[in-house]
Amino acid sequence: MQRAALFGSGRDAQMAAGDLGELLVPYMPTIRVPKSGDRVYKTECAFSYESPDSEGGLYVCMNTFLGFGREHVERHYRKTGQCVYMHLKRHVIEKVPGASGGALPKRRNAMLFLDLETNGDLNNDDFEYEDEAKLVIFPDHYEIPLPNIEELPALVTIACDAVLSSKSPYRKQDPDSWEEELQVSKHAKTLVQMDNGVRIPPSGWKCSKCDLRENLWLNLTDGSVLCGKWFFDGSGGNGHALEHYKEMGYPLAVKLGTITPDGADVYSFDEEEAVLDPHIAKHLAHFGIDMLQMHVTENGLRDNNIKPRVSEWEVIQESGVKLKPMYGPGYTGMKNLGNSCYLSAVLQAIFSIPEFQRAYVGNLPRIFDYSPLDPTQDFNTQMAKLGHGLLSGQYSKPPMKSELIEQVMKEEHKPQHNGISPRMFKAFVSKGHPEFSSNRQQDAQEFFLHLINLVERNRIGSENPSDVFRFLVEERTQCCQSRKVRYTERVDYLMQLPVAMEAATNKDELIAYELKRREAEAARRPLPELIRAKIPFSACLQAFSEPENVDDFWSSALQAKSAGVKTSRFSSFPEYLVVQIKKFTFGLDWIPQKLDVSVDMPDLLDINHLRATGLQPGEEELPDIAPPIIIPDDPKDRMMNHFMEPPDIDESSVMQLAEMGFPLEACRKAVYYTGNMGAEVAFNWIIAHMEEPDFAEPLAIPGYGGVASAGAAGLGAIGLDNQPPEEMVALITSMGFQRNVAIQALKATNNNFEHALDWIFSHPEPEEESESASDVMDMENNANANILAEAGSEGPRIKDGSGRYELFGFISHMGTSTMSGHYVSHLKKEGRWVIYNDLKVCASERPPRDLGYIYFYRRIPS
Repeated sequence: MQRAALFGSGRDAQMAAGDLGELLVPYMPTIRVPKSGDRVYKTECAFSYESPDSEGGLYVCMNTFLGFGREHVERHYRKTGQCVYMHLKRHVIEKVPGASGGALPKRRNAMLFLDLETNGDLNNDDFEYEDEAKLVIFPDHYEIPLPNIEELPALVTIACDAVLSSKSPYRKQDPDSWEEELQVSKHAKTLVQMDNGVRIPPSGWKCSKCDLRENLWLNLTDGSVLCGKWFFDGSGGNGHALEHYKEMGYPLAVKLGTITPDGADVYSFDEEEAVLDPHIAKHLAHFGIDMLQMHVTENGLRDNNIKPRVSEWEVIQESGVKLKPMYGPGYTGMKNLGNSCYLSAVLQAIFSIPEFQRAYVGNLPRIFDYSPLDPTQDFNTQMAKLGHGLLSGQYSKPPMKSELIEQVMKEEHKPQHNGISPRMFKAFVSKGHPEFSSNRQQDAQEFFLHLINLVERNRIGSENPSDVFRFLVEERTQCCQSRKVRYTERVDYLMQLPVAMEAATNKDELIAYELKRREAEAARRPLPELIRAKIPFSACLQAFSEPENVDDFWSSALQAKSAGVKTSRFSSFPEYLVVQIKKFTFGLDWIPQKLDVSVDMPDLLDINHLRATGLQPGEEELPDIAPPIIIPDDPKDRMMNHFMEPPDIDESSVMQLAEMGFPLEACRKAVYYTGNMGAEVAFNWIIAHMEEPDFAEPLAIPGYGGVASAGAAGLGAIGLDNQPPEEMVALITSMGFQRNVAIQALKATNNNFEHALDWIFSHPEPEEESESASDVMDMENNANANILAEAGSEGPRIKDGSGRYELFGFISHMGTSTMSGHYVSHLKKEGRWVIYNDLKVCASERPPRDLGYIYFYRRIPS
């Protein structure tokens, strides 16, 4: 099926073959041999879901090794000037019938693409595939069939062979390789554990240094519970676990919340990577965590507990009901890459929202045209690609009528290539994240927040689709002794509702079921039919609005610790309200538990009564006095003593805030005044103080001779007032950009080479060379589309309105915990409910609204 070189045939083709070496001479400097570490994308286009299976095949650049579909390869050629591409095409063919009527095996070139994914439907008796490869030279589309070892120059032959035999660029994402990527820690066998009597409870953990309650790590030497790194998805901490290692040298820590009978996430600070600990059960038992008993419980003695959940799987997936497949725009499924259903369920819901459709699919031509040199590593490009894949209908086409008749006659299905595989998207958005980069099941709620924060960090101009989820929460904290109050505000993106188990309406049935279940277990009889607790939604809403106790509350009125209570209300209502039912917890035996309940979620929701009211007449505010700073006795901790040394401002938190678009000095003040508690806490300080006239003034600390910006602020000044390094300028100018553009890009991105290239492509019109450093500073501070300009008295970019909503989607989870099981989403489109279950997209007959985990509501226009 190979065509002759140079569009010729016969004698012309032979003549051309003899001149192949001369033909390729001008392009030899641009042809590279893939080195170790180079990612070769020979299975998927960087801008679409075209592949060698597609009609137009796939073009792989022989310099960058990026893959492009037929409609996108010209753009890459125009942008980069790269002319030589390898064209890969897989042909699906019918097998030739043999004399006995059966099909003859006929696999030619079957091993050409060693790492190319194959469609399972092709393994039947009637179909097989042929693979074809050729070099294509742009712009004239000269074609050179491969293999062509005798006529091609040696370098080209070696490069082609290396591309064809290259491994998947996603191998670390593959299910079979996840564990292989981890090595046994050199400390596992000889780890010394202190006999200090520390016992870790199954819940209620918090960092022993900053009281944070997420991303917590248990040090396996002394039992310290400390926070990890802060992430933009709202999770993380202040790096106290790493600080503890640097101070004490205790190398291994396990992440709390990841412990299962099969293992846990272990990190070695000394080896600076995630590791395996073969003795993890013994190491955890030292602190009272009995993994071995957990294993017996889940897989042995209580195996019957899992069986009733089969009904949950059947109900949520609508098994046993013949569902009508849906095709066309907006009805495209997503392939499960192995525990990636959490990602698919969230993205199906996200791209059913018009604001996300407009931001990414509506702006697709602009995003693609100004994408960086490596579009596989650009968030907006990959979001636009995925959105177009889901919404275009290009990958969701119904079978032709003739094919349907043939399938019915033969009672079989021809190969179908409907649906998209989000492998490139998952590899990028999970990069560097300890949880999402693994191939284990994850919490859809955590991924939703992770995705929203990626949207925040990569917003396109002034348009930020995540604004539709953002709202302000007013927290009213009251000192129980003085009765004085404090009002604060924070930004949030979802409403978390507790499950009010005590309000179950079928308590008698539950008691009777539990008795029957225990009797059946004792007698080894089949378990009775499962009875779920029926929880009124109103009870969950009431539990959300009730006051909660504040741990370790320090009253500024009493200048001492006191009892305190906190209530939360909405300072604003978002355009789209996301509601999470908090179904997951830990039991006393450390086994992750899921509350298998039915909540009567309403189609229409009114939460106007939860509108915040602010300080009320007769209420007296708590004095604005910070807790006293305790001077530690240990001289190692003197840096925490603000009276002995100048304050140490956490510059990593400062830069994280500055990247959001806030003025640098405001970020420094926020981090300082919140006691280096991390970027998230400092962000809340910014929201509360951004209307003050001295918001962006330099930080001035009494007793230190004025402005406290000299030491650490020098880091922020680099690239703004100073000239960028000449070698970086030369490197960018060597790529064809003007010198003044290179300097401006480096100054605007703090001399980050990759970010500077992205800046250049996102600013196609170069600024005047005379632009002052202050203008560049202003541009950097507003790079994320004018957060400050949009900020009003209620905070940044808030779309307030009525608190009346209607349900349009929900994500359901099946299984015993967020670390296992399966997710599907139900979305209401064109007046009817549709179920999205990986690649399967069908009209829903019985949407299980009462068994959802995350619900999506849209505001009802007033």
